[in-house]
Amino acid sequence: MKNNHRRAAVALALLLPARPALPASSPQVPFEQASADLASPDAGTRFRAVQLLKQAAYPEAAVPLAALVTDPQDSIQLEAIAAELNIFLAEPIVPKKRVAFVVEVRNAVRAEPAFAAGPSVLGARPVPVEVLTALRTAARDENPRVAIEALYAFGALAAQPGGGRRDLLRAAGPDIAAFIGSSDPAMRYAAVRVLGRVFAKRAQDEPIETSVGDAAITALNDTDRAVRTAAMQTLGAMRYERGVQALTDLFAFYGSGEPAEASLDALAHIAHATSVPLFITQLASKSTVHRGIAMEGLARAGDASQLQAIQTAVDKERDAGVALAGAFALVRLGNASTDQVADLLSRPRLHDQAKRYLIEIAPGRTAAFSRQLLDSDPQIRADVVDALGLAGDPAAMAVVEPLMSDRDPLVARAAERAVARLRAVQGKPGS
Repeated sequence: MKNNHRRAAVALALLLPARPALPASSPQVPFEQASADLASPDAGTRFRAVQLLKQAAYPEAAVPLAALVTDPQDSIQLEAIAAELNIFLAEPIVPKKRVAFVVEVRNAVRAEPAFAAGPSVLGARPVPVEVLTALRTAARDENPRVAIEALYAFGALAAQPGGGRRDLLRAAGPDIAAFIGSSDPAMRYAAVRVLGRVFAKRAQDEPIETSVGDAAITALNDTDRAVRTAAMQTLGAMRYERGVQALTDLFAFYGSGEPAEASLDALAHIAHATSVPLFITQLASKSTVHRGIAMEGLARAGDASQLQAIQTAVDKERDAGVALAGAFALVRLGNASTDQVADLLSRPRLHDQAKRYLIEIAPGRTAAFSRQLLDSDPQIRADVVDALGLAGDPAAMAVVEPLMSDRDPLVARAAERAVARLRAVQGKPGS
């Protein structure tokens, strides 16, 4: 703890206004002063303290800063939300720096881009309950900008709750679902997206409360097209079976285009047995998107009787993305080599798709990635480590933990994040 205070003091000493020299025996005073200033009755003092702590991105500032997330001053709230985000990012943003000692460059810390980047943007530290509670409270702020910023920040940080995922879902579900009824389409859009991220199905999750899942079904009828599309994606992420009929009807209604693709994709993620005939039909679709989604849906449905139909479709396929979806299906249903998916991490156009598939096929197959974990390309090693961490299979700990000492810092940081996630799955405290 003392070493942590000392590191914070060094970071903040460069940021705080000039002060009289302090005795060498009091190195942590600048940090403690900044923390004390958070409770100042003067708004300007609070604002400056939050800015300093945002720039330092010091972990122990997270809980003290939580009180400022609901500050009476909007500007302070926004700075506090940004500060909380910056603390937990894997690569904290330097809000301002000087170039050639003359030009000041400002880099904003914004919640929506951090949310959109996905869970991999976070570092290894679990987010304290106090921080997540403060962000949910601020999402009810009367200032729409503050409310939406707080909601996206909550969605980004809730991927790694320090107080346990089960308790978080029970507390957060009704709050987020209520925002779907907002009169502001931007808030409804944010709420549906955050609901899908926070409640994205994990193996250990309890069934979703119907009042929460049904809120996403209601959003399928929203007047805003973006909200409707987001609702489809959310139902798929939650794998909410009560949404199957509505999504099936929407696909039949649209037939083609983005709404049809979104509804079919949601059905492929839910992968209910009643959707299998639809997926089989779409294997022969003229749409490359539909064919790829159909292969994914059959893979997740777990019906091995469709293996030959998928293999036949893959043999005829010319589109690389659809062929990759077929490789994913063959791994899921036929236990084919994971190399068919993992090796495509090196292809820029297919990288993100391959990584998503790796997260799904990794549980129970950790040993299959030994070659990629020894790859000479550190990005490949980092991607596979990240996928193993996000897959949540505790068995991966044995191969991931040693890579915390990898010679490449990119891989070492990915391993730290993966170990923290796997420990959370095991119910052990984070490092």
